[in-house]
Amino acid sequence: MTSIDSITLETTDVEAAERFYATAFGLDTQLRMRASQTPSTGFRGFTLALTVSQPADVDALVGTAVEAGATTIKPAAKSLWGYGGVVQAPDGAIWKVATSAKKDTGPATRRIDDFVLLLGVADVAASKQFYVGQGLTVARSFGRKYVEFAAGDGAVKLALYRRRALAKDLGVAPDGTGSHRIAVGGAGTFTDPDGFAWETSSLAARS
Repeated sequence: MTSIDSITLETTDVEAAERFYATAFGLDTQLRMRASQTPSTGFRGFTLALTVSQPADVDALVGTAVEAGATTIKPAAKSLWGYGGVVQAPDGAIWKVATSAKKDTGPATRRIDDFVLLLGVADVAASKQFYVGQGLTVARSFGRKYVEFAAGDGAVKLALYRRRALAKDLGVAPDGTGSHRIAVGGAGTFTDPDGFAWETSSLAARS
């Protein structure tokens, strides 16, 4: 089964981005940086989501991200589905930190339960069919609105959402031009219907 070993973000300052992510979220092998000057404006069509077990962990991760230089898009707050917040990293990538829990059960641990790449796509059904054809297994599906794939042996889950709906959920305008500034590391090299590029990861190359 196809799976995601890592995410590569393209940035104009690799060293600064690596420092930010190490401080903000403690991410290491799942996230990589690559230098790029490719133009990109507005919404890049994706978000990286960190799922945690309780609100205290949301606050802890969002807090250190802001202290490290992130911009708050949506302050952490309760909602119908749980508790979460949205920030934009200095390199421009948008991150969502959330939990389905509404109450804390203990002190913050900063432990990340799931790392999810959520793509905003033009046609959820078409993109779902494309990824099933690439070997991914559907874990959850809500018609043409949302699809989540099983992570398998990968470090990152993949999910699909309609682009405008994703932008609205994040609190940003849906329009954007230029590069997505992201590459998905897994087994195989291809580009999906919305222009998101996959490339063979070093882990997949060794297996």
